[in-house]
Amino acid sequence: MKNLLLQYKPFLLFLGKFLLTYLLLTILYQSYLNRFDASKSEVDSFTQMVAQQTGTVLSWIDSQSYTMPHLKEPSIKIFYHHKYVSRIIEGCNALSVIILFVAFIIAFTGKFKPTVLFILSGSVLIHVLNVGRIVLLSIALYHFPLYEQLLHGVIFPLVIYGIVFLLWVIWVNKFSLHATVTTKK
Repeated sequence: MKNLLLQYKPFLLFLGKFLLTYLLLTILYQSYLNRFDASKSEVDSFTQMVAQQTGTVLSWIDSQSYTMPHLKEPSIKIFYHHKYVSRIIEGCNALSVIILFVAFIIAFTGKFKPTVLFILSGSVLIHVLNVGRIVLLSIALYHFPLYEQLLHGVIFPLVIYGIVFLLWVIWVNKFSLHATVTTKK
């Protein structure tokens, strides 16, 4: 048994750090969300910020684009060419994706300063790309409403998770302690 633990120690350490970080950040995020009352259609501040930024970018493309709070559910409506095309709910703000990203980076340890800088820059990149994703999705839904399931359920999640995967690959190969060890060999 001891030999097995020693043999799989790197994997077990990775798994332990990942799960601990993921659970801690998820609990913190959930406690943040619990401050808002969904039964009163309250939308959390971060989701509101994402919706506002999405509305701003959409208005650069079309002056008849805007956002407004949904009165019957905790979401923000998006209008493009004065047409209600989509809504932003808490799950659209990409914070859960950022939590997953951060947990992986922390689990695949690197030096402190590069780790913090990569987490910050990667999180900002994911946020910016997420706003862009919502903008493009809203425009696509205006022009191709029949493809909502394909666009929202397949193509756009592939984009955001694909970017996160690429960031992970870059981290592991360039900045993690594993990359340092393999480069020295």
